[in-house]
Amino acid sequence: MSQRIEVVGAVIVRDGLILAVKRGPNKALPGKWEFPGGKVEDGESPTDALRRELREELLCEATIGDVITTTTHNYNFGTVVLTTFYCALKHDEPTLTEHVDLHWLQPAELLSIDWAPADVPAVKIVDEQLSGATNP
Repeated sequence: MSQRIEVVGAVIVRDGLILAVKRGPNKALPGKWEFPGGKVEDGESPTDALRRELREELLCEATIGDVITTTTHNYNFGTVVLTTFYCALKHDEPTLTEHVDLHWLQPAELLSIDWAPADVPAVKIVDEQLSGATNP
């Protein structure tokens, strides 16, 4: 049985655009796009983990909103259980510390980039929910 890895992701929406970040060449899934976030540590709630990860990865604070979905994806390194949340930046502009690129995308552009497989179900939901809308 593969290792189960609980992960959270932030679907940060600003002015109708969604933030995507690109994994570096020395990370698992190099070059894939994802929603920012990371592992939930022992004793940590998913929302606390997401706040911590956003501070660490993007040096920013966000308001955590509704859960979008929880999906499970089996990778060669383990089984990722990803819960994504709608989020809004409080005031800071994201600053990359772990990723190599970031893009603000229109909902219609979401499916045009190469997402990490665990993120794809959330990408499709966000695309459906936000196409033609300005906010979640």
